[in-house]
Amino acid sequence: MSLTQILQPDRIAVLHDCSDGDDLIIALSGLLADTKAQLGPIADSLRQRERLGSTAIGHGVALPHGRNDLFEQARAAFIRLSQPIAYGALDGEPVDLVLALSVPSHFTHQHLRLLAEIAERFAAPGLRDALRGAPDTATIHALLTTTAP
Repeated sequence: MSLTQILQPDRIAVLHDCSDGDDLIIALSGLLADTKAQLGPIADSLRQRERLGSTAIGHGVALPHGRNDLFEQARAAFIRLSQPIAYGALDGEPVDLVLALSVPSHFTHQHLRLLAEIAERFAAPGLRDALRGAPDTATIHALLTTTAP
């Protein structure tokens, strides 16, 4: 399983009105959920992981992730923020590129492999720059699903 298999075009957004981490978690939950009933459990799983430590990995990138039993397969959502927000990154940089994962509770090995793949992708300065300059969500989707790690 790879990012190209779990990131759908309709789970990508550019946000202009996100002021803090909680706004971000709520927006990500909305992209990941299929129903309103799933919003709370998804947000709770993402918040629970953030309480363990920030998922910001530096260079303006965060990878929030949570486990739950709402879905049979992993799914991803991506948000580009027009205004970066503080997110507790070790490098002190605010985040503007955020890729979230929601994975089934039993996906331990797959979860770690997905995180490693995604972190490797975002380690490339060229990808980060291209995502920041992308004119629309279709371009963002193409960049995230065709750029090899």
